[in-house]
Amino acid sequence: MITRLYLRRTSLLIMAALSTACAARSGVVVPLTTDVRSAEQATTAYLASIHNDPVKLALFLRQMPKGGDLHSHLSGAVYAETFLRWAAEDGTCIELATFTLVRPPCDRDGRIAASDALNNGTLYGDVIDAWSMRNWHPAKEQNGHDQFFDTFGKFGLASGSARTADMLAEVAARAAAGNVSYLELMWTPSGSGASALGRATGLDADLMRTRDRLLQAGLRDSVANASRRLDTIFARQRAALGCATASPDPGCNVEVRVLYQVLRAIPPEQVFAHLVAAFEMAASDPRVVGFNMVQPEDDMVAMRDFRQQMRMIQALRPLYPAVRFTLHAGELAPGLVPPEGLRFHIRESVRVAGASRIGHGVDIAHEDSAVSLLQQMARDSILVEIALTSNAGILGIEGREHPLHLYMQYGVPVALATDDEGVSRSDMTHEYLRAVQDQWISYTALKRLAENSLRYSFADPATKSRLLAQLERDFAAFEASWSSTAASSPRRSSPD
Repeated sequence: MITRLYLRRTSLLIMAALSTACAARSGVVVPLTTDVRSAEQATTAYLASIHNDPVKLALFLRQMPKGGDLHSHLSGAVYAETFLRWAAEDGTCIELATFTLVRPPCDRDGRIAASDALNNGTLYGDVIDAWSMRNWHPAKEQNGHDQFFDTFGKFGLASGSARTADMLAEVAARAAAGNVSYLELMWTPSGSGASALGRATGLDADLMRTRDRLLQAGLRDSVANASRRLDTIFARQRAALGCATASPDPGCNVEVRVLYQVLRAIPPEQVFAHLVAAFEMAASDPRVVGFNMVQPEDDMVAMRDFRQQMRMIQALRPLYPAVRFTLHAGELAPGLVPPEGLRFHIRESVRVAGASRIGHGVDIAHEDSAVSLLQQMARDSILVEIALTSNAGILGIEGREHPLHLYMQYGVPVALATDDEGVSRSDMTHEYLRAVQDQWISYTALKRLAENSLRYSFADPATKSRLLAQLERDFAAFEASWSSTAASSPRRSSPD
């Protein structure tokens, strides 16, 4: 019933907007206030009227409040131009055959100093293209999936722990510029410490016994050290943004939280050690609000060990009842894996591991018992983090092939996310633009997505309440501004 009423209301608003747009094209300016009775309704109608005008859409959506970004990989969020500049500052080298960063010396055959690329426009462009999805096209020899994931190995040397604070500063500044107020960023705060403990400890059939051995071997000390490193990282981030100066960057006002990322394509004993570290750190450090599992879901090891990894989380979860987590699941498409591989990842992430949110969820229609799973996700308020640009580039899934509307039809909460905005050459405004242009999402639905991004965040209750209240005030100001703008200026439904 709610869905039918919503669709009826939206249809009426769009019809009003189209009537207004037609009048505007004929030279008659009809104030939107004659068609709708509130600032929200006027803004809804205005967005519908400019659907086919990408310039006006970009102007409108850039200024729109967007809440949070719940699915963002820190290293993938930094643009290639920044990494190249850092590589030059650090004196690293580029292997010309693959455009991969390597350590000095740079005078060997096939290598150049990264700084040389800053003085050679052609080379500079080649490096940026190799480190991102810029200028990639489906007709190119390398598919989007491989182009995307290969970039991390190429710029990896510039994205090490010494640059974490700088990466945070760049991403927070960009978020603020796009009217994003909250970030949950994925990276591994413990570094390689948990992996080393996992290798030394091994993996017992009794997971609780393995956990005990990890703790006895000093895993909690590793977690405590990681928390102390976070103290330094966040202090340096704020210094880089000038937060204590008279002219702080707006990024200082963006709330940043950490999702401990666990690599899923490494040996099982290391995966388990990182899962224990993730639970321990999320339980002890308020800046670490949960965890996620990362790396390509179609990777051979990730596919082979998926069910084992879900059982690991299931075993650990009762020991840490307050810790929430989100899981990449369903970032797959037909042909990328056999049909059997599309049938269980979302379901087991929800029903076995107990995830509070799902990242991507693109292959939902191929899941066994998909309808009952959708109904459960709606009933249990399990939000799906929707990354439209990433799904288009990596999987080739976009437009009507994307399941965004399926989730919305079943009442599953959704929110837009950037995934890897630096690699994808995107930002949150672009995700909203895709939602409007490719998915025909209305203004009221966009508002709901923005609210969801805070309501379903893992922020503490006080922070969440404050951010939601601020978002409501921001929307009121935004709508007041745009409703008056729309009422006083001619509009057209498509460019001349």
